[in-house]
Amino acid sequence: MTTLPDFRLETHFSKWEFKAKFHLTASDAESMSMRDLLAMATPDEREAFDGMWLGYTETYGAPDLRDTIATLYENRCADEVLCFAGASEGIFAANSVILDKDSHAIVVTPNYQSHETLPMALCDATGVPLDADDDWSLDIDRVAAAIRPNTKLVTINFPHNPTGTILPLDRYQALIELCRKHGIYILHDEIFHGLGETGTKHLPYTADVYERGLSLNVMSKSYGLPGLRIGWIACADKEVISKMERMKHYLSICNSGPSERLTQIALRNREKLLARNCKIVDENLLKWDAFFARYPELFDWKRPDGSCMAFPRYKGTEGVVAFCRSLVEESGILFLPSTIYRSELGATPLDRFRLGFGRTGLDEGLSALDAHLNKFHS
Repeated sequence: MTTLPDFRLETHFSKWEFKAKFHLTASDAESMSMRDLLAMATPDEREAFDGMWLGYTETYGAPDLRDTIATLYENRCADEVLCFAGASEGIFAANSVILDKDSHAIVVTPNYQSHETLPMALCDATGVPLDADDDWSLDIDRVAAAIRPNTKLVTINFPHNPTGTILPLDRYQALIELCRKHGIYILHDEIFHGLGETGTKHLPYTADVYERGLSLNVMSKSYGLPGLRIGWIACADKEVISKMERMKHYLSICNSGPSERLTQIALRNREKLLARNCKIVDENLLKWDAFFARYPELFDWKRPDGSCMAFPRYKGTEGVVAFCRSLVEESGILFLPSTIYRSELGATPLDRFRLGFGRTGLDEGLSALDAHLNKFHS
């Protein structure tokens, strides 16, 4: 593996995430306190948490937790689930066991950077861009044209980071059939599954509908519990699950035992958590609608299909990078300019920025944003 490049998004967050007063670009739903999560526990779950032994845990993940995770899927069982220390470890493990120097991978762009840099560090890769003029959808014919005899993996992410798009079901099914025809694995980053406006229709989990589908999920985004650092991959291919488990021996080895107990509590209450978080999205989207209606000359706004993110266009003459820099340096308002999402595999938009609407307390940030625009763009 070659040396990995700087992770632009995480480096940007390392500098600004805890310094900026108004974090308006977060991709996770509103979190909660340990006290509030434990209040959802049954007496037995609380005792299991309070009395647990703080030793090593199973590399695959606690058996009862994997049983619970398997209930998210229609066709997967606990033996087809492998837990990770967050989603990034899962991304690393999946790419490492499926790809080698003689392989070829296809990834959608723009993307969360590791979905591109990890395949590129291992083998040849081709980017297929989402089409902004087609509601950020994916052209399946372009994917088909990119396939080579040695293509081993297609990586997708819906709801998509940063646009929030959800692939139309017919295109999703066409992609699966295309990959089935060529024996290609699909790594589907599904970490925003279940999050969006109340009533949002999400795609079927890849692991449920494709024998070579890897469904990546995590507690960080839709559930709003990134501090737990628990993620997982579900897949019908037990050989791939086994290889990733052995790769994990070089990484985290096992998950945090307390985090596994807390994840069990959260997933048992998942419908309650998702309903709460989707309600926050409902309320915040109305506020963003009103905000953008006040500034049609500066922004192009369209509600995303799902998640708690959007990727509006900035039309100011100074450009989106200068705009985002001014916001954070002058007014403490954090956005992600689209240059953070630039790709080595093809052109990506240069006039967009990522905003988030999954957390509470948006009113104060919007007031600061109004004040900034009135000061610098009056």
